[in-house]
Amino acid sequence: MEKRRGNIFARIDWFTVVLFLTLAVMGWLAICGASHSYIETSFLEFFNQSEKSGKQALWIGISLVTGLILLSIKKDTYRDLSGLIYIAAIAIGILTIFIAKDIKGSHSWISLGPFSIQPAEFMKFATTLMLASYVGRREFNINNRNDIIRSIAIIMLPMIVIVAQNETGSALVYLSLFIVLYREGMTGIFLLMAVSAVVYFVVGIKYDAVMFDNLPMNVGPYAVTVLIQIFSTAMVKFWCKNDKTFLVLAITNIAGTLLSYWIAVYLIEFNIMIIQYLLLMFNAVYMLLRIRLNKEKRNLWIALYLLGSVVFYNSCEYVMHNVLKPHQKVRIEVLLGLKDDLSGVGYNVHQSKIAIGSGGLIGKGFLNGTQTKLKYVPEQDTDFIFCTIGEEQGFLGSAFILILFVVFILRLIALAERQNSAFGRAYGYALASIFFFHFAINIGMVIGFVPVIGIPLPFFSYGGSSFLGFSILLFTFLRIDADREVTRV
Repeated sequence: MEKRRGNIFARIDWFTVVLFLTLAVMGWLAICGASHSYIETSFLEFFNQSEKSGKQALWIGISLVTGLILLSIKKDTYRDLSGLIYIAAIAIGILTIFIAKDIKGSHSWISLGPFSIQPAEFMKFATTLMLASYVGRREFNINNRNDIIRSIAIIMLPMIVIVAQNETGSALVYLSLFIVLYREGMTGIFLLMAVSAVVYFVVGIKYDAVMFDNLPMNVGPYAVTVLIQIFSTAMVKFWCKNDKTFLVLAITNIAGTLLSYWIAVYLIEFNIMIIQYLLLMFNAVYMLLRIRLNKEKRNLWIALYLLGSVVFYNSCEYVMHNVLKPHQKVRIEVLLGLKDDLSGVGYNVHQSKIAIGSGGLIGKGFLNGTQTKLKYVPEQDTDFIFCTIGEEQGFLGSAFILILFVVFILRLIALAERQNSAFGRAYGYALASIFFFHFAINIGMVIGFVPVIGIPLPFFSYGGSSFLGFSILLFTFLRIDADREVTRV
């Protein structure tokens, strides 16, 4: 093996650079459309520093210069300084809590003269670098308890700091970094736990007040217990690969669930939730007994998953009514269709859908969006920038942007897979995960698929901290990729 030689510009992945520049230019044009007013007549107005489009153009220029500087720094330097960068970022994040002004309840912005910086955007880079550096150590073992705990701690620490700044949406982005650990060999049970937790919460809350037609009980709790049975039994089949245990659990749960329902409906009415909880208890006890018989430790994880699922679901209602803030609770209720609030919390999404729908197939044209010009959609140049694209460029333009993002993310994954070091691969997957989370959640909240949590669309949403933060993440990876080792031909 040998390190690649030659000029750095001959070694970087130019396809990714072109995708970045394309996204940056299209994002700037979207901001021009979102912030443009009818009184502006000259194209040069878009570069006026008093306008958002002009400020964004300046930040794009700053990001390009920063990118060139980052490309001149060797890969080993990033790895060697990862700890120092991480500690500095955490320290600045903690300091921000105390010195930042209160903006809509958030303490996350630091004023530097005419500019305002959001440290949370740069903590992503520090955390990504630190996680990749730790995972990239030769002695790192994903199956080692201490290594997995420390990796999770690296991810969770900045989340705690950002939550303390009252920026919950930004903190949730860090959950995407768990994909890095999954790629490095972490068991898929953690991803299953995350997905099933969301399913239990949504199903339980949405159908909690829905009653069975023929039984005096709610659909929500019953459906969740059935889902817990299905998920845990599937884990036995596909994770433990134990057909005998799978058959015992499957037959017992199916027979118990159907028989209890039939008796309650046709023979004697009783609370069949008692049977459901007894079945879950049987599943957990049976898995623990299997541990005694064959020393299969995975059975313990499934038993803990069963018990944890029950505890989690029963805590959901408490969280909804006692932990979540009123505006967060209303957002979830609006998303789940439990409440209509078109003049309040649901206003942004409702107006965003109108703007996107009014664009039709080909859109109204650049700068011709009426919903945009009349400022019907709040935050239309930041979190809701995609509604401007939908109105001005229509379905075809929106689809092109979506395809461009998908190609960009897939390219990052391809670059990550071609790395010959765990450090480079982990950093690449962390980068792709962060971009995917921002892309999927931002588009999802604009069209009403996920709650509005206030995170930007990469390279499109107005904001210098956001654009510079994403650029630092990307150009660092381009340098890491350029310094990868290749086989001598």
